[in-house]
Amino acid sequence: MLIQNIQYMTTSADGKWVVNTGDILIKDHRIESIGNFECDETVEKLDGKGMLALPGLVNGHQHTPMSLLRCYSDDVTLMTWLNKKMLPLEMKMSDEDRYWGALLSMAEMIKSGTTSYADMYIGIDTIGEAAVESGIRSVIARGLIAMDSDYEGRLKEAENVVDRWHGKGDGRITTMIAPHSPYMCPPDFLRAAVNLSKEKNVPLHIHLAETKDEEKMIQEKHGLRPVEYLKQAGVFDRHVLLAHGVHFNDADYETLKTVQGGIIHNPVSNAKLGCGISDVKRLMESGVKVGLGTDGPASASSLDLFLEMKAASWFQKLKYEDAAVLSAHDVLSMATQNGADILGIGDEVGSLTVGKKADILLMDMNKLHLTPSHEHANLLVYSATGQDVDTVIIDGKIVMRGRELKTIDEEKVIANAKERTKELLARL
Repeated sequence: MLIQNIQYMTTSADGKWVVNTGDILIKDHRIESIGNFECDETVEKLDGKGMLALPGLVNGHQHTPMSLLRCYSDDVTLMTWLNKKMLPLEMKMSDEDRYWGALLSMAEMIKSGTTSYADMYIGIDTIGEAAVESGIRSVIARGLIAMDSDYEGRLKEAENVVDRWHGKGDGRITTMIAPHSPYMCPPDFLRAAVNLSKEKNVPLHIHLAETKDEEKMIQEKHGLRPVEYLKQAGVFDRHVLLAHGVHFNDADYETLKTVQGGIIHNPVSNAKLGCGISDVKRLMESGVKVGLGTDGPASASSLDLFLEMKAASWFQKLKYEDAAVLSAHDVLSMATQNGADILGIGDEVGSLTVGKKADILLMDMNKLHLTPSHEHANLLVYSATGQDVDTVIIDGKIVMRGRELKTIDEEKVIANAKERTKELLARL
């Protein structure tokens, strides 16, 4: 495939995003070359006129089946939202519910420019099936919660996910081990999850320091702060995706300096649930890699990473009362290469680099709100939305063109999601 006469974005040595014009040649799922080419008639050609190519966005923290619970419970605290509203319904979900909820999320993500994402949930087989069908790049994990004493059974499920799904979908699907959070994993259960991560040689994915309530619970139960609790369990000895990271003290930042992996910042969900504002500026100054996520659609309500980019920058500027904090260039890197690195797939995706997998967005720049184009990074972060994504290429294959999904029947997904939600609510 040859994308012709396209403006495309890469990063310079100082981390700034720059725009060039040329052609992008894709071969065998990868970016073969970037420059100016003459190709024979057998090569599929895409006209890039009026478009801007950038790396596919990376949604670093998701719970895809929760799209069926979008706006089911809002304007309450996280613990009330989780324990009183979400968990009771989630325990009633069937595999079919999870499949259609996951596919609904995947369709929304693709249409708004996400090409890779990380999922933590139960019933992972159905999510894996949806990922294979949709064509999206997925890092999936069975969420581990100590609801009872059946630790061995849950750990076996997590192990089975790795054995069954790692490398599937032509390599698009990878796996993690996902102890849910410090407050839902007793010490022995958490250590067992860490050991399983070592045994299977896959990263960890865990919620951390999302609310002050979490901090209080761990302190009362274990006499430790959440970061100390994870450190004692050996979590930081592994590559780990830490979701949220809102409430830290000075000692926590010092501990996190050497973390392998990083923090996935979820600004919209954290704001909507009143959790607080993660100090992204200080995390970055401490040397912690920070990516972006939406969290599940039941909390964030939207899976548009362009909205998350705006919120991330706005909230840091407000927090510090300084418009220079967390520039558009920083945020765009968070949504692409940083996220890919934290998901453990940064060697394959995250930038428009020769040899990497061809996960590419073509943005339609011929829009009123994208005119004129003084500074493309600023325009993408502060003005663009997911609706401006025209074409999505994942693993060298077109999964959306002219805003039409090629791998998912959009009308069928909407109809089935509505029906599954109706039946799910009837089970309460």
